[in-house]
Amino acid sequence: MRITLLFILMLLTACDQGPTLERLGGPTMGSSYSIQYVREPGGPAPAKVQAAVETVLHDIDLHYSTYRADSTVSQFNQLPANQCQAMPPDMLELVALGQHLAQQSGGAFDLTVEPLLDLWGFGPQARREQVPDPQALARARERLGYQHLRIEGQALCKDAPVQLDFNSIAAGHAVDLVAERLRAMGIASYLAEVTGELKAVGHKPDGSPWRVALELPREDRQVARQIIALNGLAVSTSGDYRHYFEENGRRYSHTFDARLGRPVLHELASVTVLDASALQADGYSTLLLILGPERGWAFALAHDLAAVLVTRAEGGFVSRSTPAYERAVQGE
Repeated sequence: MRITLLFILMLLTACDQGPTLERLGGPTMGSSYSIQYVREPGGPAPAKVQAAVETVLHDIDLHYSTYRADSTVSQFNQLPANQCQAMPPDMLELVALGQHLAQQSGGAFDLTVEPLLDLWGFGPQARREQVPDPQALARARERLGYQHLRIEGQALCKDAPVQLDFNSIAAGHAVDLVAERLRAMGIASYLAEVTGELKAVGHKPDGSPWRVALELPREDRQVARQIIALNGLAVSTSGDYRHYFEENGRRYSHTFDARLGRPVLHELASVTVLDASALQADGYSTLLLILGPERGWAFALAHDLAAVLVTRAEGGFVSRSTPAYERAVQGE
């Protein structure tokens, strides 16, 4: 009788266990990732979720890392002009998006900036951060241009020795793929973050929303500018305050205007974009940052982007948010 009562008690206890909040994370893509998800009774354990997520991130690294000689993008970059290479379907989709963003921005956004990144000290082949001499810059610019790329069936071709860099959109793509994997595992509520790009869906176990802090673009410390609640939206922030160097009193960031062959020099410090797609948010936050405070603002309004532009001003920062952003944070 005692064993029977204990067994019944265990069953009742198990039935009383409701949803729980699980957390996991680790290194990836030269930075880190973190996942919070609501585990329903009988739902996947954290170890299983972590293994699935890290499989996704491993595949992203294998395809998109320019720091790996065996990656798909590195193999393409090593090809001479007038060559083609078979590509995974999702990689062709990212190239197509990059071409679209390049056309929309008049060539300011360009996936073929790898030679510039190396030359200025931000790429995998860089020796040191420095302002290059005009002759070296001219030679690097001869190897740029999204117009030298074309997609033929399942292959990507180039008619000049251009080299790709997907850092402006790969993290957002990773977030979308992680979100797809979580949904496939039956996880309906989660907050997924990869190298700072993130997406939130559903609610916490207590019914409260996922809340995300948007930072001011400061190098010295983290300061929250705004805290927003998210459900079904991704957040991407691009800024010039994390990766940069200074020379002769001027700041040079890792955000490049491909038309000019150099880092942007305007006062737009950061851009945050909200979108249902982390990939889209990632791409457009970079595009707006490249365009600068006025052209970026005009572009965001014209394309109804949910965006916040933070500009350096005397004694601090000035933020401007688009009407689409205000509607998004209000849940409209």
